[in-house]
Amino acid sequence: MNSFTRAVDLLQREMDVTSLRYQVSANNLANSEVPNFKRSTVNFESELKKAFESEEIAKNSFHLATTDPRHMQINTPIDYRSIEPRRVLDYTSTSKANGNNVDAEYEANNILQIQMQYRMLTQLTSFEFDQVTTAMKK
Repeated sequence: MNSFTRAVDLLQREMDVTSLRYQVSANNLANSEVPNFKRSTVNFESELKKAFESEEIAKNSFHLATTDPRHMQINTPIDYRSIEPRRVLDYTSTSKANGNNVDAEYEANNILQIQMQYRMLTQLTSFEFDQVTTAMKK
């Protein structure tokens, strides 16, 4: 996979995750006064980082030849395309007397940050395609 394809694929995946984060934060905000409601977050980047680290380790490590599919594989890289975002519930904290742990001000601020991040990702995607357009004109 060339660098352009990989970059656009990663940007598209991050835009999908950012959209999911927006939905989760909006749901948290909408339920900020519901008794015993627990806020959710989205975990994606840490798993993606593990996949990239496994690719790097696989590049720089000793490779074993296997002659049978039942043989154990070591240093097999995790394909970053197999990583999916996970919703994580926060059961550890309670910020209100009714058992709800959603801070409406934090969630509203988080939604603004998510919107700005999505805008930045669309600009980066546009920049990637502008580079290809410029290269094709020359």
